[in-house]
Amino acid sequence: MQPGNRARAAARAVRSRTRIGLTRVRTGLLQSFQITVASVGAYVIAERLLGHSGPIFAATAALVALGFAKDGLRYRRVLEVSIGCTLGIAVGDALIHVLGAGVWQAGVVLMTSILLARFLDNGTLFTTQMGLQSVLVVLLPPSQDGVFARSTDAVVGGLCALAMAYFVPTDPRSQPRQGLRALVDEFSGVLREASRAVDDYDATAAWHALVRARQTQPLVDSVTSGLKSALEIATASPLYRGRRAEIEGIAHSIRYLDLAVRNARVLARRLASVLNHVTLSDEAVAAMSEALEDLADAVTTLGNALAVASPGSRESYLRQARNELVNVAGRLDPGRMGVRTMEGETLVLDMRPMVVDLLEAAGMTHDEARAQLPRLEGWDRG
Repeated sequence: MQPGNRARAAARAVRSRTRIGLTRVRTGLLQSFQITVASVGAYVIAERLLGHSGPIFAATAALVALGFAKDGLRYRRVLEVSIGCTLGIAVGDALIHVLGAGVWQAGVVLMTSILLARFLDNGTLFTTQMGLQSVLVVLLPPSQDGVFARSTDAVVGGLCALAMAYFVPTDPRSQPRQGLRALVDEFSGVLREASRAVDDYDATAAWHALVRARQTQPLVDSVTSGLKSALEIATASPLYRGRRAEIEGIAHSIRYLDLAVRNARVLARRLASVLNHVTLSDEAVAAMSEALEDLADAVTTLGNALAVASPGSRESYLRQARNELVNVAGRLDPGRMGVRTMEGETLVLDMRPMVVDLLEAAGMTHDEARAQLPRLEGWDRG
């Protein structure tokens, strides 16, 4: 690579990393505020109200409990880490009082804490924090405030973390919406790639669409996990309790969107085989390619509906998505699409349940969604 090209590539990489970093800073601003206030507040409470000297464990317990998590802020995780910190410090305090301080004592304390954590809970965070805090108690100088002063500090830190998570939670809708946008964009991309594969009669492109479709599962899992966290926050926090119905509506749509994505994988796999072994008529190729492209547009509209904040805009997008999906559904008849082979018919039949799932994700009942499909002669199903 020429020096000029290397410099431009390096500049692009720096700009990309800077943009990603700024995005992380922006999305993590509220949680950074939570961590700061809870940690400093716990330290001040332990020092000023309880009279403890240098209550560092109060601050660390709050900081670790509210630490950044991939699936957002979860009350169970905050409580789990808080209890793990407190128990670890309590175990360390108790054992150091009996055994004294030293390297071998640290080993005994750590082993005991880990085994006790595994007995109490199977959570990784719980075990890690309990072991870490207990061994720190042994290795750091003894507290001047009594045997279990540091355990008390950890309780203060955990309570501050829980109070912050309860009264000033992150918006429970933000993380699921981000995940939804990524999932919908990828799903729409899969459908467009499948449309181009049909239009170009390219089996390799269809295989690429299949590979891409298979890679959507982590996105589905991420959205599902984010929705669990969102429902937990909306149920517990008075600030967002009124948003529970909205989050439940998104969760309802995601269940059917997941089914539609699974059907897209089946369609892409069969499409690759059909394009490799069967010749479809020009009319069928044009009709299928157009239907898949229109379906991709409808998925994008549905994604806009699920990701938008305004109830009015959301309903408008849902109505538009239903109209677009109904338009596609009404064309899914192999005969009308010019399909003359059994293999081609299976492609159309694979598209039909996917459209039904998407219509249900857009708010229709199952019977209403099935009614949008043209009846097939000799078939008693959609």
